[in-house]
Amino acid sequence: MQQPLLSCSNLSKSFESDGAPVEVIRDVSLEVHPNDFTVLMGSSGSGKSTLLYLLSGLESISNGQIWFEGEEITNHSEKQLSLLRRGGMGFVFQAFNLVPNLTLLENVLAAGYLGPGSKREIEERARELLGGMGLADLTNRLPAQVSGGEQQRAATARALINKPRILFADEPTGALNSASGASVLDQFTDLAKQDQTIFMVTHDLKAACRGNRVLFLRDGALHGEFGFDSGMTSYEQREEALFGWLSAQGW
Repeated sequence: MQQPLLSCSNLSKSFESDGAPVEVIRDVSLEVHPNDFTVLMGSSGSGKSTLLYLLSGLESISNGQIWFEGEEITNHSEKQLSLLRRGGMGFVFQAFNLVPNLTLLENVLAAGYLGPGSKREIEERARELLGGMGLADLTNRLPAQVSGGEQQRAATARALINKPRILFADEPTGALNSASGASVLDQFTDLAKQDQTIFMVTHDLKAACRGNRVLFLRDGALHGEFGFDSGMTSYEQREEALFGWLSAQGW
């Protein structure tokens, strides 16, 4: 069987509130295999974003173990985790986090220059990525001069510039209208077809239907996994099936 790209075992996270521990992630074990488009769903406050931050090393865990490409990273230093994220992971958040006084191209290049490769190679890849996102004519625009959907596509290009083995996305369409959100999701679908491994957090049913598997988190614990039938050829079919399954989970 293929080795997981990312996995965790008995992962937990607790915070202190008024002197008492509050467990927000409870004994989570999961695997993400290469080329998976995994979607994590759950109600507000279920711990979805926290779990993503733990898996990517953006937040420290309380208990458990995490492996990336077969290597345990549970006890990595912040420097080791930073290097791992820079070379092996890409991030797209609800907030676009583009530098406002840099053009779209410069925003992508700024991330690219942190990785390997010559300046020429990085610029060629940046232009290729932006072109693939439908932004070839907007590379010299500032973020404020383009739409929200275009900003998020530029942020996705930035996340991909260093060829990450996994792309983490935390509510990537949460700040967008339906048309812009659909455009961004189309890009994610295309990336999945190109074998980009994706781990996406969303509360949106339509967004979740773009993945190939859906995990459901409730009160910090995993409560099941849903896989789409290969015969579901339309998003309407996927949405109906997923809604039924989520309703049975108490969504």
